[in-house]
Amino acid sequence: MTRNIVLGLLASLVGTVAFAEGDPTAGQRVFNKCKSCHQIGEDAQNRVGPQLNQIIGRQPGTLEDFRYSDDMIALGESGEIWNEDSLTQFLTKPRDFVAGTTMSFPGLRRPEDIENLLAYLTSLE
Repeated sequence: MTRNIVLGLLASLVGTVAFAEGDPTAGQRVFNKCKSCHQIGEDAQNRVGPQLNQIIGRQPGTLEDFRYSDDMIALGESGEIWNEDSLTQFLTKPRDFVAGTTMSFPGLRRPEDIENLLAYLTSLE
């Protein structure tokens, strides 16, 4: 039992440290660019895009009750996991990371916006 507690604490710390550079408050402001298609937080629903609760660590294209593009499903089936690196690439230029994504958003230009957005998403985990 003690081993499971230690492993759980380590997993929590790894998630927190990985996105520590970003500012969650600034990330919440960046999320305003995402709000027209995505929701996050308590009672979040799928909209044009999937709700983003617990996206960190999730396989792309696997959220139930959302219709993903074939390319997004294939990405998840390939074993990809949404983490700091994959989300950074996707948020920079979504169509470069997943050619057939149905997400029309062109991407975030500023690396600090991505860091802040990831810190915000992580803070809600």
